[in-house]
Amino acid sequence: MPNHLAGQTSPYLLQHAGNPVDWYPWGPEALELARREDRPILLSIGYSACHWCHVMERESFTDEATARLMNEHFVSIKVDREERPDIDAIYMSAVQAMTGHGGWPMTVFLTPEGVPFYGGTYFPPEDRQGMPAFSRVLRAAATAFTERRQDVEHAATGIRQMYERAQQAMQPSGSITPSLLKRAYDSIANGYDAIHGGFGTAPKFPQTMVLDFLLRYWRRTGTEQALQIAEYSFLAMAHGGMYDQLGGGFHRYTVDEAWRIPHFEKMLYDNALLARLGTHLFQATRNPEIQRITESTVDWVAREMFSPEGGFYSALDADSEGEEGRFYLWSEEQLDALLGPDAAVAKRYWGVSANGNFAGRNILHVPAPIEEVAAGVGMQTEALEQIIARDTGVLAEARAGRIWPARDEKVLACWNGLMLRTLAEVARVFGRKTDREHALASGAFLFREMVRDDRVLRSYRRGAARIPGYLEDYAAVGLGALALYELTFDYDWAERAARLARSMLSWFWSESAHAFFDTASDQDTLITRPREVTDNATPAGTSLAVELLLRLGDLLDDDGMRQRATWVLQTMAEPLARYPAAFGHLLGQADMAIHGAVEVALVGEPASPTFSQLDREVAAHYLPTLILAAGAPHEPQPIPLLRGRSMRDARATAYVCRHYSCEAPVTAPESLGMLLEQAVRLHDESTPPAP
Repeated sequence: MPNHLAGQTSPYLLQHAGNPVDWYPWGPEALELARREDRPILLSIGYSACHWCHVMERESFTDEATARLMNEHFVSIKVDREERPDIDAIYMSAVQAMTGHGGWPMTVFLTPEGVPFYGGTYFPPEDRQGMPAFSRVLRAAATAFTERRQDVEHAATGIRQMYERAQQAMQPSGSITPSLLKRAYDSIANGYDAIHGGFGTAPKFPQTMVLDFLLRYWRRTGTEQALQIAEYSFLAMAHGGMYDQLGGGFHRYTVDEAWRIPHFEKMLYDNALLARLGTHLFQATRNPEIQRITESTVDWVAREMFSPEGGFYSALDADSEGEEGRFYLWSEEQLDALLGPDAAVAKRYWGVSANGNFAGRNILHVPAPIEEVAAGVGMQTEALEQIIARDTGVLAEARAGRIWPARDEKVLACWNGLMLRTLAEVARVFGRKTDREHALASGAFLFREMVRDDRVLRSYRRGAARIPGYLEDYAAVGLGALALYELTFDYDWAERAARLARSMLSWFWSESAHAFFDTASDQDTLITRPREVTDNATPAGTSLAVELLLRLGDLLDDDGMRQRATWVLQTMAEPLARYPAAFGHLLGQADMAIHGAVEVALVGEPASPTFSQLDREVAAHYLPTLILAAGAPHEPQPIPLLRGRSMRDARATAYVCRHYSCEAPVTAPESLGMLLEQAVRLHDESTPPAP
C-alpha cells in the first residue's frame, strides 16, 4: 500500500513511495501528527542519485520488521535535500555538532517540536565496523524519548542554543586586503597533493571553487604555482575515473586519492562548475586538452541532461541494475571483442587489465599522456588519437545498449542558473553556435517557468514549478541572466538580473542580523532561519549574492549594491583567511572587491565584423573581474559605462576602464588585447575595497 509520498514530484521521494514505512513529506500534516500524538519524528534526508541512500532503502526501509519499528514509534518524514536545502542545512548542522561528521543519507531524531536530539548518517541493518544496527538505533531513540525524556530535552536545548547563536547580528571581523588573499593562498597551497592533484587524501572532491580562486590569484600576482595547481588538478581529474572517458561529464568524487575510483553519480552542478573552470583555464593556458574536456562536458550536459522545455535535469544515478557503477564498467574481454585489432593500444591508453581496478572490472582512465602511450607502441600521436576517437565511438555505442542509470528529472533553479552561466561563457569563449542556442533556451525557460513577479521558484517537474526559491536560487539565476547579457548584449537580460537582485535584497536581507539568510522572510517558519555561509559542493547563497551585487553594482553604478556586498565580505574577513578551503567562491568576490573590475565597453553594431573582432578579443583573455557592456552608437544607453561613448573612424570601438578612469579608445583587436593585459597587471597594486 502506498504511503504518503505517492503524490510527490521529487524523484527521490517517489523512490520511497512503495516502502512499508509510513513516510510523510515534510509539512503540516506530519508535524501536527507528531505533536498531537507526542511521538518523536524520524527525519530521513537524501537525494535520488545517492548510492548509500539506495543501500539503506534496500537494507532497512523495504524491510517489514524495520518498517514496523518505525511506524510504531515515530512519525517518519522523508526530505529531498535538493528540493529543501533549508531543512537539510538546519539538521545537518545539528548532526555535525552531535557526531563530528555528516553526509547522506542523513538520519535525525527530532522532538515533536522539530528539535533534534540524536542523529547520524547511514546505519547498517546489523552491527558493522563500529556502526550500530539501525534497528538498535531505533529502539534506543524510542526508549530515550519515552523513558528518559529529560535527557532528550537537555540535548534538544543544547541544539536550540546553537541555533540561537547563529542568529546573532554580524559585525566586521577584519579588512578585505591583498594580505588576506595571500594568507588564503598560502593555506590552500600547503594542502596541495603534488602527486595526484587536488587537496588532501581520500576521498577526493573536486573543490572547483578553490581551484578557480587559485587561478585568479595567479592572474593577480603571477604566482606560477597557483596556475600549476589549478591546471594539473583539473587535468588529473579529467584523466582519471572521475571523468567519463566515453560520454563526457564528471562524476561526483572519488574514494581514492588518485581520482581513479569514483562514486558514479553525475550531478549537474559539478559539471557546471568544472566546465566553467575549464573555460577559464583555457583562457589562461590555451591548452587544447582543456578545451576538449570542457566542450565534451557541456556536450554531455546538452545531450543527456537538457529537457525539451529548456531546463537542465539534476542528476544521473550512481547505480544501475542495483549495482554501483555497472553502466560504466568494462572487462578486458569486452574490449577485445568490440575493438579487434585496436584493442591492445586502446587497453594501454585506458589502463585496462585482466584483473581490473574495480570489483574485477575496469573503470576507464588515462594513466599516461597520449604522447607517451604512442611512443611506447611505436606510433605517431596523431595516429593514436584517431584510433582512440574511433574506439570511443564504438564503446559508447555498445554502452548505449545497456540499462542506463536513472535520471532525476527535476529542474532546480540554482543549478540551472549555474549551468546557464557556464554555457553563456563557453559560448562566448569557444564560439560554438549550439552552446549559444542552449544558453538562450535555458534562460528563456527559467524566466518563463520559474520566475514569477521577480520571485524565483525552486523546483520544476512535469510542467509545474513549486517550492519558494532560496537565496542561492535568486543569485544564481541572476548571475546566469547577467552572463546572457554579456553573450548577447540584449539589455533585457541585465534588467532581469537587476530585478532579481532587488527582490533578493527585499526578501533575504535582514536589517537586524546585518546579513543574508537562505530563506525568504515570508517562507515557512522552521526551528531556525538557516544562514549557511560556507561554499560546499555549490557556492553558498551568500557568496553568490555578494557576487551578483558586486557585478551589478559596477555595471549599473549602484553604490548601494556595492556597499552591501562589501559589508558582507568584511563580516567574513577573518574566516576567509583562516579557513579558505571553505570559502572558495567568496574568496573570488573578495578579490573583486579588493582589485576592482576591468570594465570594457564595446560601441558599435553587434552584427558588424569589426564589432565581432573586438568581442572575440575580449573573450580570448582571462579577466576574472570583467564587466562587459556593449551597445550601438546614437542609442539611449541605460548602462552608465556606455554613456557618452562613440565609435572612432566608423569602426566598432573598445573602451577599457579601471578605477573610474579609462584608456584611450581603440579599434584594433591587437591594441585592445594589450590594454586588457595591462589592466590585469595593474591589479597587482594594493587598492582598497569599494566604500
